[in-house]
Amino acid sequence: MLGSDTLPALLRDAAEQYADRPAYIEGDRTLTYADLLARVREVAAGYRSRGLTPGGRVVVWAPNSIDWVLAALAVTYAGGVLVPVNSRYTGHEVADIVQRTDAVLAVVADGFLERTQIDDLGKAAPEWVGEIIDLAELGAVTTDPADIDDVAAAVAPDDVADILFTSGTTGRPKGAMSAHRQTIGVSHAWASLGGVTAEDRYLVVNPFFHSFGYKIGIVVGLLTGAALYPMATFDVDETMRLIAAEQITLFPGAPTLYQSLLAAPNRGEFDLSSLRLAVTGAAVVPVVLIERMRAPAPEGLGIDHVVTAFGMTEAVVATMCREDDSAETVATTCGRAVPGMETRIDAADGEAGELLLRGDYVMLGYLDDEEATAEAIDRDGWLHTGDVGTLDAQGNLTITDRLKDMYISGGFNVYPAEVEQALARLDGVTDVAVVGVPDERMGEVGKAYVVGSTTPDDVLAFAKERLANFKVPRHVELVDTLPRNLSGKVLKEELRHGS
Repeated sequence: MLGSDTLPALLRDAAEQYADRPAYIEGDRTLTYADLLARVREVAAGYRSRGLTPGGRVVVWAPNSIDWVLAALAVTYAGGVLVPVNSRYTGHEVADIVQRTDAVLAVVADGFLERTQIDDLGKAAPEWVGEIIDLAELGAVTTDPADIDDVAAAVAPDDVADILFTSGTTGRPKGAMSAHRQTIGVSHAWASLGGVTAEDRYLVVNPFFHSFGYKIGIVVGLLTGAALYPMATFDVDETMRLIAAEQITLFPGAPTLYQSLLAAPNRGEFDLSSLRLAVTGAAVVPVVLIERMRAPAPEGLGIDHVVTAFGMTEAVVATMCREDDSAETVATTCGRAVPGMETRIDAADGEAGELLLRGDYVMLGYLDDEEATAEAIDRDGWLHTGDVGTLDAQGNLTITDRLKDMYISGGFNVYPAEVEQALARLDGVTDVAVVGVPDERMGEVGKAYVVGSTTPDDVLAFAKERLANFKVPRHVELVDTLPRNLSGKVLKEELRHGS
């Protein structure tokens, strides 16, 4: 695995080490690692001619594609700071980030999901962005690289490489800043623990604008020489077709991706046996899902190694299971701290409390927000995550919930994740989320939103058999889908407001 400490250096080393190996495959388009460097140099020079100087920010607003990769890597190659934004954002939301980052350029995929992104952004931010570039016309941006390699060589490991905005589920999104050494270091840790090599074929459904898709996707590819297959939007049939046709070996993603595969009625028509590694994570991952992912076909997906991990925008990957961990460890924990990171629970030994993180990959801080940074990272360098969990004797982390999701019913603390884990084992339940709702007598009681073919009566009866009375939801609502952001987190605020 390569050992470069800046993204431009890593790209150059990858082009030399893996030259003619495929870096990206999208439909009938293939780009080798040598091609990737050549194209990035031209785009980076084009950015420079349009006013990007070292330290300048560039917003990229687009779904996964080869051109997204070129647009993004060219930013850091020109000494700039990459600011990816959610492909589902509206023009007004992107305009807010353009203004807050003082972006010099915005690279936009126009027409995604039949929308008018360029026009929308132009109307929302007429004075805030220097130039809007259509991603489909990225070739028109390119120019002779000239001395762009000198600019790239001047980039330092401690320079800010990227600003990734939080999902905004708890308020206005905040921009988490990372240095080159951090972006590369956390990707290296993940790739090492996953045993990723140049022989791997990696289907990237995780959006590139998210830390997992960008750092654990694009940067892992540069480190290892793996071939990446970007997917703009998740489609169950196309995913299974690609896995079978291209002999995909790596397929990390949010739990909902695997739940969709397992529920696909035509799954038996596709040979998914090439999959060797799946890494999933969220605040809580249903144990039964891990069991089914590991189970051989036709009952499960038959993935050789299924491991869980825990991360967040502010730290990307903090803990991860190892390939030789027991099935029980993988099914019930998020693994232990990755090299370079520490974990701590803010509670007495053995008790649940807030998870704290410290180490090399904790963000530099939030963009232009010293107060929020100080609230998140204490004087000893511990990042306060807002997640509740426990650590076992081996240091394996179990996330029990979000602090804000806990509710108090009749004087008892209820952690929805525990209830969700129980209900996920009921036949006919494919997805479930529990929130606390007001109740005159109990203060709050649980309400379960259930996706599947079961009935509310069956859900309540199942819960009463397996949970203490105060944990049993008092209300059950059947829904077609749960609202989630693109990193797989259930948007519980939407559920609470709809109650």
